[in-house]
Amino acid sequence: MRSVLAYSAARVLLFFSTAGVLFLLGARGLLLLALAVLISGLISFVLLARQRDAMSAVVSENVRDKRRRFEAARSREDGPDDPGTSPPA
Repeated sequence: MRSVLAYSAARVLLFFSTAGVLFLLGARGLLLLALAVLISGLISFVLLARQRDAMSAVVSENVRDKRRRFEAARSREDGPDDPGTSPPA
């Protein structure tokens, strides 16, 4: 979870830093927001690749763990399959 927070904080910081620089350069309004999103996205794609990979690994592992627990709970709830019995009509 720590990597998710670190990556998110870095993205937000990068966005506001980019927006600040663009504001000082004279961009305002919707142009400022659009350029800040575009430029900070490109910069983060390059600079935050390692953090993004770490975050992705954590999120993927959490999803796999939840899926395993769901499948285990479902199999406990269903009980053992008995091929000799048919489902009620």
